[in-house]
Amino acid sequence: MTSSSASPSPESLPATTDDLVKELRQVRAENRQLKQALASHAAVDQAIGVLTALGRISPDDGFTVLREISQHTNVRLSVVAQYLIEHARGAALPGVLLGELHAALSRHAGPRESR
Repeated sequence: MTSSSASPSPESLPATTDDLVKELRQVRAENRQLKQALASHAAVDQAIGVLTALGRISPDDGFTVLREISQHTNVRLSVVAQYLIEHARGAALPGVLLGELHAALSRHAGPRESR
């Protein structure tokens, strides 16, 4: 069984060594970006879990809180996520993030049940 899509056509292959080097650099740069995006996405998902547990809110509200903290403090979303993960492990949050965390959670948290 042969597959015509298994290998590129000769017309689509780079023509020179310089073209090959350029394409290799582009592929490596794209690979680094994809790895960084994957790591960032994992941190954001973990931070949403932290916010869901901490604030007793839905995952959708957790993402909204995370986004609002990022926007209101002008700190990248992935950086805020990393701070929240570290906070869940016992580290202190920077004051500006802590203040915005409390404000955002109070905007999105539903009524709390008394114990």
